[in-house]
Amino acid sequence: MASAASISGWAPRFQSVLRIVAGLLILQHGAQKILGFPPGGHGGGVDLSTLAGWSGPIELVGGVLIVLGLFSRPTAFILSGFTAVAYWMVHAPQSPYPINNGGELAALYCFVFLYLFFAGPGPIALDSVMRGGRRR
Repeated sequence: MASAASISGWAPRFQSVLRIVAGLLILQHGAQKILGFPPGGHGGGVDLSTLAGWSGPIELVGGVLIVLGLFSRPTAFILSGFTAVAYWMVHAPQSPYPINNGGELAALYCFVFLYLFFAGPGPIALDSVMRGGRRR
């Protein structure tokens, strides 16, 4: 069995993995709305003049920045707020319980991005390269 110290040594790298996976997952929401890929869902038919229409560009651009680890903290802060608003405006009015209102994903995204705002992007990020490898 691995010791707690040896497992803890992997934490910074897995912080980067969490950031990349969360970025890829939210990016696909925006790609589907804006680019129609992957097929299904909104399929590129979103009206960008509406509040809901702005979610596509926020998810797409924010997701790309998070995956790359570029401007990670401000992007994570924006995405955390964005997903909190999505939860409270779209899901919460349907039911107070996330399991019943379909808002589990929005709530989880909110806290993952809030964590990344405070913890930073991890060592595998363009932000780290631009700082010369120093951790924030």
